[in-house]
Amino acid sequence: MSFTPQPGDPTWADLYTRDLDRAVAFYGELFGWTAERGGPEFGGYTTFSKDGAAVAGAMSRREDADDPYPDRWSVYLNSADAAATTAAARAAGGQVFVEPMEIPGTGTMAMLADVGGIGVGVWQAGPFPGFGAIGTVADGVWRDAAGLPSWFELTTPAYDASLSFYREVFGWHDTFTVADTGEFRYTTLHATSPMLGGVLAAHEELAEGVPGAWSIYFGSDDVDKTAAAAVSLGGRMVLEPMDTPYGRVAGLADPTGAHFSIGGTAG
Repeated sequence: MSFTPQPGDPTWADLYTRDLDRAVAFYGELFGWTAERGGPEFGGYTTFSKDGAAVAGAMSRREDADDPYPDRWSVYLNSADAAATTAAARAAGGQVFVEPMEIPGTGTMAMLADVGGIGVGVWQAGPFPGFGAIGTVADGVWRDAAGLPSWFELTTPAYDASLSFYREVFGWHDTFTVADTGEFRYTTLHATSPMLGGVLAAHEELAEGVPGAWSIYFGSDDVDKTAAAAVSLGGRMVLEPMDTPYGRVAGLADPTGAHFSIGGTAG
């Protein structure tokens, strides 16, 4: 579906990779994406599209960057004022990795760490709004989702503090608590469909010292087939396909190790 984000909604995602050519080939084959590479003034930033709609971006890792972290996908949340959001994040206990920076002819971005230490981007739209299309997920049914970003999930050990942070900084005021038990705590970004994503309290999911992450689920018409295709293209299976109350899902890594997930309606 076409997408008009509300404040605080996931509005863009991009890949930070040490092999952009391989990423273009991998995601093109896996999801049917086309790639448009930007000029030198944009550092070669690449925009992926599906059926003519922008769905994600990708950039090469800087060879001189002091970055010990693996290749990764990042999620950006919508903001009407990136500078105000950045200031609010600092006041709420977050950190600022990249100060608000205008991207000529597109918009303004910033990169933060939330109160749990997890990276999250900020996007203030200009001429470029962000996602041109997303899939929808409701009651375990994934609609018009194949090859599209469809669900965004924050897994964090700082569950309560993170919810407070995102409510204060990004205006998440219509969230819905799905479950709140010792075994499973989950809150969605919206109380009504489309919910777009949620926050999961991490327990044994994370290794000691790992802060958690924002993750992206791309839609698939056949999760098992897409997962097998990812492996055949040089990716890796992180979580075998499994049925859940929210559809059939699998966790994958691309050829350089960037994690992402896929989801679809269970058969």
